[in-house]
Amino acid sequence: MVKELRRGMVHGIPIALGYLSVSFGFGIKAVRSGLSVLTAAIISALNLTSAGQAAGVEIIAAGGPLLEMILVQLTINIRYSLMAISLSQKLDEKFTFPHRLAASYGITDEIFAVCSAQERKITPAYMYGMIFVAFLGWVSGTALGAAAGQLLPEPINNAMGIVLYGMFLAIIVPPARKKLSVFIVVAIAAAISVLIKYCLEFITSGFAVIISAVIASAVGALFFPVKEDSV
Repeated sequence: MVKELRRGMVHGIPIALGYLSVSFGFGIKAVRSGLSVLTAAIISALNLTSAGQAAGVEIIAAGGPLLEMILVQLTINIRYSLMAISLSQKLDEKFTFPHRLAASYGITDEIFAVCSAQERKITPAYMYGMIFVAFLGWVSGTALGAAAGQLLPEPINNAMGIVLYGMFLAIIVPPARKKLSVFIVVAIAAAISVLIKYCLEFITSGFAVIISAVIASAVGALFFPVKEDSV
């Protein structure tokens, strides 16, 4: 058990280092939206979802309704359910139901990718070790960014605030360059978002995310369905 815990922690170090820099940008964004350092850190500790947190902070800053927050988080984070289903095929027999509930807290894109690449079965100790180290990187980066956001000059805050969006670009650009279908879906989502921003200003940022994601996904499913033999 100790050996597996240590192995998970070692595999989590690169993830934590990446999270440290990205969550620094989220921390700055949070305090610029009117949240305190403590509140920003608590949000990161309870969520572990960069895109969901960024969208959530915008809704909070705009005074959006609770329903909007729920729908946005469901739209953005439903992919984690699919990741959990996929990982369930690789879990060790020691992964009892309570362990599954606990580990589901820490399933992120990066942790899912590392776990999926493992040739051996995934034990609870291994996953807990990875989640713990990644958690430290994400929360400490948020706290540091939030604290720095209160002290750094405005131009530097503005520059650091784009770190979070840089991560989003790093996620979508590689697959968009490889597959025309992905590029088209991303372009549709971006076009709808711009249209709402400048032409339909009465729509809040949260519902803009929902509308853009749903329409772009529907177009992708309609015109670029995934064949069963390629799944």
